Amino acid sequence: MSKYPLTSIHPDARIGENVIIEPFTTISKDVVIGDGTWLGPNVTVMDGARIGKNCRIFPGTVISGIPQDLKFKGEITTAEIADNTTIRECVTLNRGTIDKYKTVIDPTASLWHTLTSVTIQ
Repeated sequence: MSKYPLTSIHPDARIGENVIIEPFTTISKDVVIGDGTWLGPNVTVMDGARIGKNCRIFPGTVISGIPQDLKFKGEITTAEIADNTTIRECVTLNRGTIDKYKTVIDPTASLWHTLTSVTIQ
């Protein structure tokens, strides 16, 4: 793992090999990041994030935020990003709700909006 100063990474986060974490990025406790992934500056990765291998996540993105859905009652859910996915600047990708318990992103998806409890393939 290559991390710059001024990052905040919880010691329990599971981070693969050859992951690059740019400055001002925050990674929470219950997070898995696959090998070879690049996290740009100012990325926030919250509990429940499952990020595949060789992903590219651009600046300002929030992964696995608490859903904005009123049905969400604090249940344990995830945001799952497939291998080789690119997520562009300032995307907010929320965790799932009780409906599906996860938000899943396929590598062919183009992400530029806020997503909650969906499967994109």
